[in-house]
Amino acid sequence: MSKIVITGASGHFGKSTINFLIEKGVPASSITGLLRDESKAKDLIDKGINVKLGDYTNYQSLVTAFQGAEKLLLISGTDISNRASQHRNVINAAKEAGVNHILYTSFERKNESDDSPMALLAKSHIETDQALRESGLNYTIFRNNLYLDVIPLFVGQQVLETGIFFPAGEGKVAFAARENLAEATANVLMEIGHENKEYAMNNVENYTFQSIADELSALTGNRIQYVSPEREVYRETLTKAGVPAEYIGMFSSFAEAIKQGEFENVKSDLENLLGKKPVSLKEYLAQTYTVGN
Repeated sequence: MSKIVITGASGHFGKSTINFLIEKGVPASSITGLLRDESKAKDLIDKGINVKLGDYTNYQSLVTAFQGAEKLLLISGTDISNRASQHRNVINAAKEAGVNHILYTSFERKNESDDSPMALLAKSHIETDQALRESGLNYTIFRNNLYLDVIPLFVGQQVLETGIFFPAGEGKVAFAARENLAEATANVLMEIGHENKEYAMNNVENYTFQSIADELSALTGNRIQYVSPEREVYRETLTKAGVPAEYIGMFSSFAEAIKQGEFENVKSDLENLLGKKPVSLKEYLAQTYTVGN
């Protein structure tokens, strides 16, 4: 059995991927979880996972942690401004440590130019993808779409009372459940034949925010309205509501990208890699919003 290292092992995606690997029969002793914080290691240690401390900014810690690994899942970091250089550290350290195959959680996009609404977030992913292609190592790039799990962030906690106020227009998104993406990733980690491939990790359907409103209306029996304001009206409204500026900027950028069709897709590899139908919008909303919540 291949020795597998999972970075970001204490995060949602890392934990889910590890759990799926174990469920599917990978011995815990064959899995190493990379962590920055030792206090978050207990759950992994209890499962029998090897735990190594390392930081994307500490090159030598990465080389040490990656020793003996054949496959490495690089879960993208959260430090946006330094992410590209951190990821290059991981790739170079993996190469020095003798890792054979790196798998990377990138993201879906169409517009890779500087005028993309997602340019700030996209830049590090684009650079990491290119670094992997040029690394000389085997690679697999997962172009993950937006998670179904982020919908509550976009529509707000009071969506059942207030409706949806989000400037995404009629833009469509192939939202995919994080658990589905993690399970598909685990499947690829266990298999051969995925070397030097890039996968479109999109749901099989595209959804608009009107679709979300319609599904919530059907689920609750109440009419949930979707309003797509002008971007400046949206920003002013959130500012008056006391939402921090960095969140307003982030939500506005995602909304504009959705409006421009950045996350609408006709191609999906997710169902094939998952081996079953991905969770649909209707299923996700039914699990998340029940009458009385």
